[in-house]
Amino acid sequence: MTIPSAIVLEDVTCVHERRPAVHHLSGRFAPGSLTAVAGPNGAGKTTLLRALAGLHPVDQGRIDRGGLAAGQIALLPQAGTLDRSFPVTCHDVVALGAWTRIGPFRRLPSDIADRVATALREVGLAGFERRLVGSLSAGQFQRMLFARLALQDAPVLLLDEPLNAVDARTAADLMAMLRRWHGEGRTIIAVLHDLDLVTREFPETLLLAREQVAWGPTAQVLTAEHRLRARLAAEAWAGSPELCRDAA
Repeated sequence: MTIPSAIVLEDVTCVHERRPAVHHLSGRFAPGSLTAVAGPNGAGKTTLLRALAGLHPVDQGRIDRGGLAAGQIALLPQAGTLDRSFPVTCHDVVALGAWTRIGPFRRLPSDIADRVATALREVGLAGFERRLVGSLSAGQFQRMLFARLALQDAPVLLLDEPLNAVDARTAADLMAMLRRWHGEGRTIIAVLHDLDLVTREFPETLLLAREQVAWGPTAQVLTAEHRLRARLAAEAWAGSPELCRDAA
């Protein structure tokens, strides 16, 4: 695994139809940091993760990913946004983690079946290789996506609500995997709504309400004052948000 460098944001603005999604955000995710991204609905959290992964355009400013290639930054999207009706097996989904490193036009390594089986076993899904993804419970589906992350072996992990809508046992198991990956030196950035979990497990937090409310040690970020500022910002978005004057 490549040792991650710092990810630096300089005056980053991302817009959709000239409406602000992330507005003038500057800051730094330190190498090997474990950071929660919190904020109200519509605060730009998912847009930020997609921009960090290179999947959403930056309309102003820049993101310095420390020289990491696209395949070295793994994005786990919200499970609810993924189509589970397509007849694909757990093996096929997990094996996609290898494609990000070797490219779409090269043959998968000969040991891929063993590596997929190992990844599934690590997340508690031993023997699920031939199970169709449509037959999985919400918790099993999320475990499978974590197995794909394990196979990808990326130094930077971006996770969008990774523990949402799963049972308590699954949430505990997946959080244990995040701790282990963080202990290996990976940079982990996770969108989360459970602020109690954030306080217990994540030393750094970015509180986002389209613009940065606070960013730093979690105890200093999730204060009553900062949470109130984020809530009031969300209430001000009723109707159509103001046009971004700097957007083209």
